Amino acid sequence: MKYLQDIKQRSQYGISELIQKAGISRVKYYMWVDRYGTENHHNGQQPKKHWLTPEEKKSIVDYARTHLESNQYYLHDGYRRIAYMGIDDNKFACSPTTVFRVLSKAGLLGKWHRRRTNSKGSGYNQPNGPHKELHTDIKYINFKGTFLFLISFMDGYSRYIVHHEVRQSMNEKDVEIVLQRALEKYPDKKPRIISDNGSQYISKDFQLFLKETGLQHIRTSVSYPQSNGKIERFHRSLEEECVRATSMINIKDAQDQIAEYIDHFNNKRLHSSLYYLRPVDFLNGNVDEFLQARQEKLDKAAANRIEYWERMKKSVV
Repeated sequence: MKYLQDIKQRSQYGISELIQKAGISRVKYYMWVDRYGTENHHNGQQPKKHWLTPEEKKSIVDYARTHLESNQYYLHDGYRRIAYMGIDDNKFACSPTTVFRVLSKAGLLGKWHRRRTNSKGSGYNQPNGPHKELHTDIKYINFKGTFLFLISFMDGYSRYIVHHEVRQSMNEKDVEIVLQRALEKYPDKKPRIISDNGSQYISKDFQLFLKETGLQHIRTSVSYPQSNGKIERFHRSLEEECVRATSMINIKDAQDQIAEYIDHFNNKRLHSSLYYLRPVDFLNGNVDEFLQARQEKLDKAAANRIEYWERMKKSVV
């Protein structure tokens, strides 16, 4: 371009004639004029319409850091849970894979990365609604050289902990008391009870109690715990995110901390097996409403990105 302009100044030819004699198109020449004085970016990436805006990337990183620092439970949240929490809290709206890339580039991904296994078995018919099955099990909690016992009942459809108690004994009477209080919360429901083959659950007294209350009892097969794996997985999360992460001063403190975690599990924690919704959403039947709201936010964010990069393109030109 500079060469042709120098010739034009020293001759009587116009720029159109020089372009023609040089054997280049007018379009290419004026592209050179537009680029004159700017730095070359060989093989540089060109912004695409679906790219996140700089503000969105900052929102993802800030949101992840905030939850990492503000609450001990969020230390165990993976990038997928962070993605859906951000959508629900109206902080950003993009796919989990996009959040993965942003957090990875920011050096934050390792804080949430966990190896996960899937113990879901086959041959078990999952319930198609809440209050049809109650899974139960007893968890030992190491407490000052002895044990406390967490007896809990989980709704098989929503994974919602209907009722739990931390007790100092775990005989069949303890299980009956906790079950009775769980049933009293939904007195018009008659769920099946699913348990392992612990001595409390196979005792004659417990079987008589179930008969009197009109409940069906299903026990898992020996060496095949998948049917009761939901509550086993809850106990693992409780152990990792609460019991091992805190110190318990006395029995009352232990009961309060476990109750606080279970409230978080039921009403705040996004569950990977529930489309990253909360157990309370499945229990209350709000699943379609939340999924639709998420999709609307994603669609709106995608439209905003297209508009943003169109504006950026026009401003550069």
